[in-house]
Amino acid sequence: MGTKIRNLRKRNRLTMEDLSSRCIKIDPECAPSVSYLSMIERGKRIPSEDVLEVIASVFQKNVDWFLDDIPEEDAITPSKGSGGGINGMPLEPNFLFSKDILQIAIPEMLSQTGTSGRQFAHLLIRAHQEHHQNHFPDLERAAEEIGKKRLPLSLDDLVDITKQMGLQIKWFRKTPASVLQEIGSNGNNLVTSFFDPPNTVYINQIMKTQPHRLKYNLAVHIGHTVLHDKDGLKNILVTGRNEISPLQARQAAGPSSGMDAQDILYAWRDFECSFFAGALLCPKVPFRQMLDRNGYEINTAQLAGVSESVAMRRMTAASPYPHWHYFDAYAPGKLKAVYRGNGIPLPWGNMSLVEDPCHHWAVFRKINEQSSGSSAQISILNVADEPRIYACESIKVEDLAGNSHVICSGIDLNPAIAAQGKDAISIANDLKQACVTGGGSSHIPRGIKKDLMSVAKILNINWVERGIESDARLICSRGAVCPRSPSCYQECGHK
Repeated sequence: MGTKIRNLRKRNRLTMEDLSSRCIKIDPECAPSVSYLSMIERGKRIPSEDVLEVIASVFQKNVDWFLDDIPEEDAITPSKGSGGGINGMPLEPNFLFSKDILQIAIPEMLSQTGTSGRQFAHLLIRAHQEHHQNHFPDLERAAEEIGKKRLPLSLDDLVDITKQMGLQIKWFRKTPASVLQEIGSNGNNLVTSFFDPPNTVYINQIMKTQPHRLKYNLAVHIGHTVLHDKDGLKNILVTGRNEISPLQARQAAGPSSGMDAQDILYAWRDFECSFFAGALLCPKVPFRQMLDRNGYEINTAQLAGVSESVAMRRMTAASPYPHWHYFDAYAPGKLKAVYRGNGIPLPWGNMSLVEDPCHHWAVFRKINEQSSGSSAQISILNVADEPRIYACESIKVEDLAGNSHVICSGIDLNPAIAAQGKDAISIANDLKQACVTGGGSSHIPRGIKKDLMSVAKILNINWVERGIESDARLICSRGAVCPRSPSCYQECGHK
C-alpha cells in the first residue's frame, strides 16, 4: 500500500507537503500529516479507513485499489529520466555547428533576414526557459533570501527592501527626452520606471494608482541590484503594445537587424530581473500552497497582491505539474510573451504575423470578445501527427498605455491522462473525431468527460473542470493545416 501511494504521488509530481495539503483541503479532520504520510509510504504505519479514503479521493481511486494484492501496475510507476522540457533535434554534420562557425554565421543570418539581435536573444532565452521548464533554482534562492519567502509582500515591504538595497526612489510626471530617445517610443507604450546610476530609481507618478504594478517595478529594480550590482545600465521598464525589454532599451536605437556583441547579455539580464521579480513577489513554496488552496484560480493574484500576469506566469514555475504554456497576445495576433514548457506549437510567431492564423485558439478568440472575466477552453491540436488535449484559461486585461490584451495560461492534459494509466492518444483521437463530426466543436462525450474530470481533480485546477463542461474545440497551428471540414482557411476566402 505504501509503495502504491508513493508511486502515485511521485507520478503526479507531488511532494509529501503537497499531498498533505490536498488531503487537508478535502477533509481537515482525517488528513494525514507529512510525517505520518512518510511512515505510511515506508510501511511503518497502516492508515485508518478514513485517512485512506481521503488519499484515495486525491488520486481519484477506489479504496479497494490500495487494499488488493495485485502487484504494482506499470502505469503508476514513476517515470525515470531528467524530466526536462522541450528537446531539440540532432544536427548533422555536427562540425558545422561548432562555436566558431556559428559565431560567423548567426550575425550574417540575422542581417539577411532582418531579425534584430534583441529578437534573436529572446528566442534563445525562451528556448532555454522551455528546455528547463522554468526551473531556475539560483534565481529562486536569490529572491527568497531577499524576501524571506513572505507572501504577500506589501508595497511598504517592497519600498523598505528597495531602501535596504541602497536605492533612492524619485517620481516623475513627464518622461525625460533622453529616456524616450533610448527606447524609441512610438506612442503605444509608456515608461513606468527607470534606474539611473548609481542608485536612483525614477518611477512614473501614474504608478501610484497601480500598487500591484508598482510592486513589480520595484521588484525588477531590486533584482537588478541583487543580480547585477547596479552595473550602470539604465534599466528602463516600459509597458504597452510594443514593449521594449528593460535591459535592452539601447538596442531600439540601433540598427534594425544584425547583432550587437552585448545583445544577448542584455536580454539575459532582462529575463533574470523579470524572473527574480516574480519569485520575490510569489515565492515558490508559499505560492504553490496558495494556488493549491484556491484551485489555481486567476483571482489568486489578488490574494498574492500581484497582477494577473505575474500570477499566471508564476503558475508555470510553481506548479508541480510541468506541462504548461503561457501567452500574452495583442490584437490582431501579436504574441508579446510566450512560454511553451509543454511544447505546444505556436499559432504564429512572436516576432511576426502569418497570413493564415487559426482564430479558434482561446487566446485569440478572447481578443475579439466583448465579455469581461475569464473563460476556460478545452482544445484538441495535432502535434507531430498525434492529437493532444489542452486546457487553458484566458482573461482580457488592459495595460497602462490603454491597450487591451489577453493573457492565457494552459496545460497539456495528455501526460496527466497517461499518468493515470489511460491511453491518452486514443482518448484524444476520440475527442478529435467528435469535434470533426460536429463541424469543429463538440460536447465532450460522457466517457471522455469522466476521464478528464478525474484528471482535473487530481491536478486540482478548477478551470480545467469548467472547460470540460463547455464544448471542446479543434485548433491548428496554421490555417493551411486546418482539420475542420470545410476548412476555416477556405471559408475565410484564402487560397
